[in-house]
Amino acid sequence: MNWQNCFSAETIYRQRSSGGDRSHYQRDYDRLIFSSSFRRLQAKTQVFPLPGSTFVHNRLTHSLEVASVGRSLGASVGARLIAAEGFSDLNVKDFYKYELANVIAAGCLAHDVGNPAFGHSGEKAISNFFIQHEEELIGGQKLRQFYSLEEWNDLINFEGNANALRVLTQKFKGKNPEGLGLTISTLASILKYPCSSTEVDRSFKHRKKYGYFQSEKEIFDTLVDRLSFTQHPVSGYSRHPFVYLVEAADDICYSIIDMEDAHRLGILDFRSTSELLLQLIEELDREEDNIGRIKEVVSILTDENEAISFLRAKSINTLVMSCVDVFMEHRSSILAGTFNQTLIGVIEDQCPVLRKIEALSIKQIYNHHSVIEIEIAGYNVMSELLSLFLKSALSDQPSSFDQSILSLVPPQFSIDSENSAYLKTMNVLDHISAMTDTYATELYRKIKGIEISKHR
Repeated sequence: MNWQNCFSAETIYRQRSSGGDRSHYQRDYDRLIFSSSFRRLQAKTQVFPLPGSTFVHNRLTHSLEVASVGRSLGASVGARLIAAEGFSDLNVKDFYKYELANVIAAGCLAHDVGNPAFGHSGEKAISNFFIQHEEELIGGQKLRQFYSLEEWNDLINFEGNANALRVLTQKFKGKNPEGLGLTISTLASILKYPCSSTEVDRSFKHRKKYGYFQSEKEIFDTLVDRLSFTQHPVSGYSRHPFVYLVEAADDICYSIIDMEDAHRLGILDFRSTSELLLQLIEELDREEDNIGRIKEVVSILTDENEAISFLRAKSINTLVMSCVDVFMEHRSSILAGTFNQTLIGVIEDQCPVLRKIEALSIKQIYNHHSVIEIEIAGYNVMSELLSLFLKSALSDQPSSFDQSILSLVPPQFSIDSENSAYLKTMNVLDHISAMTDTYATELYRKIKGIEISKHR
């Protein structure tokens, strides 16, 4: 892989036709914005319960903000690469000057579309369901016996990252046979973990989790082949270089914006929040005049929320510039696939306050009772729904009850009786993981008889 061949406007299934004022990469962004999978993120939990009396971020607003940060990262890195590499090919130069920002922004929009309802609790509920029920009999056969080793590993380690690739590329019934038809450059930019569930190795950052289900192995192989992914004997396929920018945009946003939300909710006080953000800016921005001007502005803002918003913006800008510097400094090892770190991880080594922010977030934000409550509730809801739909889908002789349950599955996810048990299961997970927090909760209440629908 090199900077000249690591991007392409091709899609998985065909070469897009040219024409029009929008580039193929701009079209990726637009298709994602208007997609139902992206729109559903507005009713999926980011961290804090939805809705609330105080506005906090959901998955959709988070993804939009990540895309904004990602666009800045892509534009800055693109300009710096042109200056550093001196590309002679005008098409290559134009891509890094005009299009890298669009690719990173589109990848940022797409990075969470595979996440189920209730945040990471939804992922855990799906994974643990299979672990806890592996001995359960369905039609006289244990659940575990329905699947191969590779398929079983997908299920007991359900991964939102892998599901994103499926959501974006799957040929769902009645839908476009090319999925969203995104370019392979955008798809590669979200492939944080270029390995299967049986190849996970936590000694490598890019194999801490996995990036594709067995159902999308052929698509993964296509991306690897067309974009010339680097493969090493021990560490396997390396990440695509654009992944580091999408990941950095996400890391920047959740590390800073979760603090802003916590402050608005009264979980963090103004003094501790402002001091941490000021310290972050001071440690990374060595120009004393800048930090002096920032402190002056904060001192005259009487609205504490406005003051924190101002510091949030300055913190994000500082982290963006730092990430660009790290990317450029390590661009050779990133391209060669030997960079076993994240951009934010490198910055943490020179900015101790980032670790303080992470520790504070874990202690006071992610373990706050409101967060724990929604995680527990979501876990139970997802487990119950999966139990009902999966048993009905795997039954060789579905009862009238099973048929009633399966009639609730939308047509694009409908269960094909001719499919393997694994593909039937994936269709069930397509339905379950696509649910919003609200829809999953309402369906759970109706199916369990807690709430009965009334029709006039």
